Amino acid sequence: MSRRERRAAARKSQTGSNGAVAKTAATLCEAGLRHLQSGQPLDAQLACRQALEADPHHADALHLMGLIALHAKQHDHAVEWISHAIRQDPRPEYLASLGTALQQQLRYGEALNVFDKAVQLGPDDAELWRCRGDILVQMERFDQALLSFQHVLKLNPRHQDALYKSGALLNQFGRYAEAIVLLDRSKEVGPDHAPTLRSRAQTLYNLKRFEDSLTDGKRAYQLAADADTCNNIGAALRLLGRDAEALGWFDKALEIRPNSEAALDNKVISLFHLHRFDELFALHERIRSLGRLTAMTEWNVALANLLTGNFEAGWRGHEARLKLPSSKHPKFREPRWRGEEEIRGKTVLVCADEGLGDTIHFARYVPMLAERGARVILAVQPPLQRLLSNLNGVSQCVPTSAIASLTFDWHCPISSLPLAFQTRLETIPSAVSYLPSPSMSHVKAWRGRLGPSSRLRVGLAWSGSSAHANDANRTVPLHLLAPLLDVDADFVSLQKDPRPDDKALLKQTDIVDLTADLTDFAETAALASSLDLIITVDTSVAHLAGALGRPTWILLPWTPDYRWLLDRDDSPWYPTVRLFRQTASRDYKSVVAAVRSELLNLAATRA
Repeated sequence: MSRRERRAAARKSQTGSNGAVAKTAATLCEAGLRHLQSGQPLDAQLACRQALEADPHHADALHLMGLIALHAKQHDHAVEWISHAIRQDPRPEYLASLGTALQQQLRYGEALNVFDKAVQLGPDDAELWRCRGDILVQMERFDQALLSFQHVLKLNPRHQDALYKSGALLNQFGRYAEAIVLLDRSKEVGPDHAPTLRSRAQTLYNLKRFEDSLTDGKRAYQLAADADTCNNIGAALRLLGRDAEALGWFDKALEIRPNSEAALDNKVISLFHLHRFDELFALHERIRSLGRLTAMTEWNVALANLLTGNFEAGWRGHEARLKLPSSKHPKFREPRWRGEEEIRGKTVLVCADEGLGDTIHFARYVPMLAERGARVILAVQPPLQRLLSNLNGVSQCVPTSAIASLTFDWHCPISSLPLAFQTRLETIPSAVSYLPSPSMSHVKAWRGRLGPSSRLRVGLAWSGSSAHANDANRTVPLHLLAPLLDVDADFVSLQKDPRPDDKALLKQTDIVDLTADLTDFAETAALASSLDLIITVDTSVAHLAGALGRPTWILLPWTPDYRWLLDRDDSPWYPTVRLFRQTASRDYKSVVAAVRSELLNLAATRA
């Protein structure tokens, strides 16, 4: 045999030997994987070690050793073994395992880098993109996480995990209509997928589809009871006016998670709406003792104190609104005026910090501030600027957007003025009219537009802002006011931006609608001053009419805003206001019937 033939035979022998070794290692590795999958990690580890004795560089065996360590929560060993496997063969699945190990060590940045490399190697692998999205969620980079989950859905439109997580993120972003589309698809893929049902219930709640939210929430509870699901079910029941039933779900949530701030807050609110104030105040003390007092609980307890006439505790607690995420009050370098500091000769900025009605309501305190010798700058919402520019005691009235350019010595949120002036029930500033009266020429111009009439002229407003937390209770659909419209009177709309159903119905009635020309509250004040009576729900129109001293009837829910107190038909804040309240049945039909009866009497007197 020649030298060349001997070398070829040797190479063939060596190749055969390596092939046998590789085959042996692969067989052992496959056995190890089966052991791990059947819950026998020690046998799996033994098989892997035998495989590595046969071939120390066998990538699958090294990777499997990493998975075994990962299963045992030995994360450092897992990272070491899997990294060794990647050095032998950088497969996407190895990178995914390394990313998972780093993720479990909370090394999110490193894990993300690993998954970025993995998706470069396996761009069509939906699971890699899904894992990448999960890490981005843990890093609170939610926008990027959504993009990762959306890429998963391009690769696999029926990937349930990506469907429900995309829907949950869109719900978190306030994109409810988009969220529900994806969550519907997720529910189609897996009707009994508890995370989908839980997220769908939350989204339906945000879409104000409370009955649908209840259906999904209760099914999610049957599949996997947790505190958040119980709390969400209770919240939906509360918004449906079923507070007694809601309390049971908040208690279920607290059984699962005794210190759940959300459930404690919601229980306070339900007790509030049930008028079970003694229990509410007792719960408040319990929450305080647990150290779980939130700004929201402080706020709701303050409202309960104010509603029941305990102004001293109420105004103190009312300050909690400034700690809420929804607070509109800006931060200032200048000191806050709290009622005790000398301000004669000083400039005080009074800034609107709640809604339009609140600004009108608390504007009554501005003249009292000026009486202390202060120069008052009033910063208000733009629709109120023209109306309040001539308020007694105001040196300058600006829109809230102009605050940054102002120079002043002290500041005070307008809703904090009752606290600063230590207002009690018997010391409420209750002038019949404290807003500047519209000019006679302005009023006559509106009367001219309304035309001559010998009948009673009645202004109507039936809804407030749909964004208001209590909108469902304080808004009345226009069709419920239909019994009023056959009274011998002329009806005039004061309702800006009616909702679609109301807008369509309004066109079918004899209600005069000139609201397109109500460009701000100065115009609304002039129109209101042209009328004999204003009938309204609890919205900014109620405060405007009351502050102008106009005869005003307000339709109130069973649990009203704190300003209207309880069990009285008059208001210590507005002497010309008359209150018509729901009973415990929470039905507006009886309220409208009472208003109609009184309106018939008034119209007859006018005739």
